[in-house]
Amino acid sequence: MRKIYSPVTDKNNFFMGKDPIELAGKFGTPLYVYNEKIIREKCRDLKSISTYPHFEVDYSIKANSNLAFIQIVKSEGLLVDAMSPGEIYVALQAGYKPEQIFYICNNVSEDEMQYAIDTGVVISVDSLSQLETYGKINPGGKIAVRFNAGMGAGDNPKITTAGEKTKFGIEKIFVEDVKNIIKKYDLKLIGLNQHIGSLNMNESVFAEGTKMLLEIAMEFPDLEFIDMGGGYGIPYHKEDGENSLNIAAVRESVDKVIFDFVKKYGKEVTFRIEPGRYISAESGMILGKVHSVKTNCGQKYIGCDVGFNVLQRPVMYDSYHGIEIYRPSDKKSEKEENVKIVGNICESGDILAHDRVLPEIFEGDILGVLDAGAYGFSMSSNYNLRLKPAEILLREDGSVALIRERDTLEDMMKGMVSLEDL
Repeated sequence: MRKIYSPVTDKNNFFMGKDPIELAGKFGTPLYVYNEKIIREKCRDLKSISTYPHFEVDYSIKANSNLAFIQIVKSEGLLVDAMSPGEIYVALQAGYKPEQIFYICNNVSEDEMQYAIDTGVVISVDSLSQLETYGKINPGGKIAVRFNAGMGAGDNPKITTAGEKTKFGIEKIFVEDVKNIIKKYDLKLIGLNQHIGSLNMNESVFAEGTKMLLEIAMEFPDLEFIDMGGGYGIPYHKEDGENSLNIAAVRESVDKVIFDFVKKYGKEVTFRIEPGRYISAESGMILGKVHSVKTNCGQKYIGCDVGFNVLQRPVMYDSYHGIEIYRPSDKKSEKEENVKIVGNICESGDILAHDRVLPEIFEGDILGVLDAGAYGFSMSSNYNLRLKPAEILLREDGSVALIRERDTLEDMMKGMVSLEDL
C-alpha cells in the first residue's frame, strides 16, 4: 500500500522517487534522511536576501553539523559560523579556510579562545569580561563584538536571544566600556554582530532588529563587517496551509536599511547573516517504525522508535513536527483517530506528537517526522544508552548516500574505563 498519509513529501517530491519503506528497511530506523536538492534551494534563497553587493551568508553549523551537509553548503558559496572548537574543526574538515569561519563564542575558557586564535578564525565575544580575556591573551588582535541592541524576537523564550532576560550580547549602555577595553589592549574592532531570536516568520523583524544594531555601529567608524544575525523561520504546520517566509518581503525591507546605513556611514562594509534552521530544517526528516499500539485510560498511544534521544525539540520546546504514514502491508485505515505518538525512552515526557488526528496507524507502519533537519541529529544523544541513528542523503543525481553510520553497541563503550583495567 505504501503511502497512507503523505501530503508534504508528495508535494515537494522529498523522496525523489525513492520508497521510504525501502529506505527504512535498508538502513534501519530511526533514520535521518536529507534531500540535497532542497538544501541547495534553501541556500540560494538566502543568498538573495539582499541586493547589496557586499552581502554574505554564514551557515550556522549548530543547526546541522554533518560533514557532507556542510560540504554541500560550502559548494553553494556560503561561509559558516561556529560555536565551539568542534564546529571549527568540522568546518576545516569540510574544506573551509580559517578566514571563512566566524567563531561566535559564549562564556568560553581561555583555552578554547586560544584554540580559535591559533586556528586563525574570526572571533566574536559577547561580554565585557570575555573581551578582557581576549585582550589579555591576544593584545593587538582583531575582534568582533556581539551586542544586545534591545530587540528580541522568537517563537519561544528559550530561543529568543536578545532583549531582556537573555544571556547573550553586550548592552548598548556599555559601548564606552567596549571602546575602553579595545584601547587598553590595542585591539582592532572589525565587526559587530547580533542575533535577536529564532523561528521568526514576521518579515519586518529582521529589518527592525538590524536598525537597532546599526545605531550602535555608528559609534565605531572602522568596521569591516556587520552580522545582522539569523532566525529565519520555516512553516512547521505546512500540512495545515502555513505559508513559507516571504523572502522577497524580507529583501525589500533589509535592502532599504542596509543602503541607507552605508550612505550615512560613509563607506561600504560587508553585511552578513547567519541562518541555520532555514537551510537545514525542511531538507531533513526522520523515518521511524511503529512497534506498539495501545489505549490507556481512553487515550490511543502510538509507540515508535523515535524517542527524544533522536529528536529532542518536542520535549525541550514543545515544538510541532508534521507526521506522515507509510505502510508496507495492504491493510487499510478504516478511520481517523486522535492519537499521541510517543517514543521508546523511559520518561513520561517522551512525546513526539500530542493529540494528532491521523488515519488509523498499525504496528509495522513507518512514520515520517517532517522538518527535522535542524537541531535534530545535532541535539541527539545516547540517553538510555540508545544508539544514535544513521543519516542518509538523497542526491540530486538520484543516488542514496550513507553520510553517517548508525552507532554500534561497541561505540557505547568508547571512553569508558573498566575498574578491572585500572
